[in-house]
Amino acid sequence: MFLQPFYNIDQNVEQPTAASSLTISAEQGSRFAKTISNDFNPIHDADSKRFCVPGDLLFALVLQRYGLSQNMSFQFSGMVSAETALEFPESPGEQFTIADGREKPYLHVSRSGDRSTDPRVLASVIKNYVFFSGQNFPHILVPLMADKNVMINPQRPLVIYESMSLQLNVPLETLREPLVELAETNLEVDGKRGNATFHFNLVDAGQPIGKGLKTLILSGLREYQQEAIDQMVADYLDNQARHSGGPD
Repeated sequence: MFLQPFYNIDQNVEQPTAASSLTISAEQGSRFAKTISNDFNPIHDADSKRFCVPGDLLFALVLQRYGLSQNMSFQFSGMVSAETALEFPESPGEQFTIADGREKPYLHVSRSGDRSTDPRVLASVIKNYVFFSGQNFPHILVPLMADKNVMINPQRPLVIYESMSLQLNVPLETLREPLVELAETNLEVDGKRGNATFHFNLVDAGQPIGKGLKTLILSGLREYQQEAIDQMVADYLDNQARHSGGPD
């Protein structure tokens, strides 16, 4: 599958039930963010001191290994550093956790209903969702923050990927190349903390087939300042311009 360049594994990834330990280098995580997600957050730069593996890469690897289920939810519980050995369980049930060798959890997964392992369907869902997800900043978050008159800390922006879920309301064997479309956004502010929610629709061949939700936690909020936001956006776009490539 197209994800193979973005991780290292000690067993054959083509065997979905094989237990394995998987690692992701800073270069691999950064390349995924920039070429698949179109995400140029500096925290995903390979040379960043604060580098963390994109949460969307963990989502993608779960789908590649275990398939797409009718109902799925992903709860992130920690930031994954480069070269962290992640344990993918063998033949998990409806609920399972991706953790490291010390049993520190990073991702909790729940799933139910029918399952599809069709490579074309998986590739379409992965590519379309992570590209949608990678547009958080500045395309979605900046208008939301402006509307609420708040902004994240320009010196240390902290936006945490909390969770995502999806529900498909058609038989999975009918899926061909599902697409993701933004439906609704919201930001709730409580002091210096914000909870952002992005509702999205799943569409296949022009027909609605399901829906989903992504949630983010924003910390260290302060009063909105247009000049500071403009600089943050300019820095982001400069980072994007420094890197070649785009979504496949």
